[in-house]
Amino acid sequence: MDVGWLWIPATLIACAGQVARNTMQRGLTEELGTVGATQVRFVYGLPFALLFLAVLLPVTGEALPRPGPGFTAFLLLGAVSQILATALMLAAMRLRSFSVVTAVLKAEVIQIAVFGFVVLGDRLSVAAVLAVVTATAGVVAVSWTPRTVGDMAQGGGRAIALGLLGGALFAFAAVGFRGAILAFETGSFLARSAAVLAWGLAIQTALLGAWLAAFNRAALLGGLRHWRRSLTAGCLGAGTSLFWFIGFALTAAANVRTLGLVEVVLAQFVSRRVLREGTAPRELAGMALIGLGVLLLLTSAG
Repeated sequence: MDVGWLWIPATLIACAGQVARNTMQRGLTEELGTVGATQVRFVYGLPFALLFLAVLLPVTGEALPRPGPGFTAFLLLGAVSQILATALMLAAMRLRSFSVVTAVLKAEVIQIAVFGFVVLGDRLSVAAVLAVVTATAGVVAVSWTPRTVGDMAQGGGRAIALGLLGGALFAFAAVGFRGAILAFETGSFLARSAAVLAWGLAIQTALLGAWLAAFNRAALLGGLRHWRRSLTAGCLGAGTSLFWFIGFALTAAANVRTLGLVEVVLAQFVSRRVLREGTAPRELAGMALIGLGVLLLLTSAG
């Protein structure tokens, strides 16, 4: 049975879950700080990742996937790059250049396409490359607000540099996780995705837990006090990541992240419906470009 097309619904589910998770984490960020709320995603996501794996393997009758050559290197690349990318993104946003950083980070998709080709040999068709560029241009149009020029004059140069480096690290994270999934010698795409999720969250929990224990115990203890809300956020975060990884298991990371840009449109829709704000012509044009890029991608995939 051909399951190659399943990366499309898996990615769309991941997009919806990510919007919901980000909304939920917003309240935790106000109480625990950004790093503390981010660490909650890993600490409370790990038990659910282990649960997914414990349920999946007996149901499918599979054994735990066996890692092959390069697995550890790819896994560390994904886990560590994701942590560092998040730190750089937060550092850039502290310079009050949110709009600039948001726009610059969207270059991640193009970087994933390049890194995926160089590191993993992932080849994209001409239509897929055009889709990546078109959708990325659309996201930049949505993110590039009239305040951008003013932001650039207020420390924007440094913010752009940090944003570009952060975007590159997010790209390395996506390629690293896909490489780890492909490096397994055994297991279905579902088992390999769940296993990489569990391994990755274990590494990230250990690293961030140690950092907070040494430098920010208040945030670490705060996550324990808010365990009920943190459990919900952890479950949603782990489930969302699982669907991202299923996408990575079935197609190039650039395809997944390009389709994943519909998250921007979804977030805009939710924001407008909740806040009842208008949509600028620039934002409408940007969302149209995203839609065109996604259409090109799905056509090339078909």
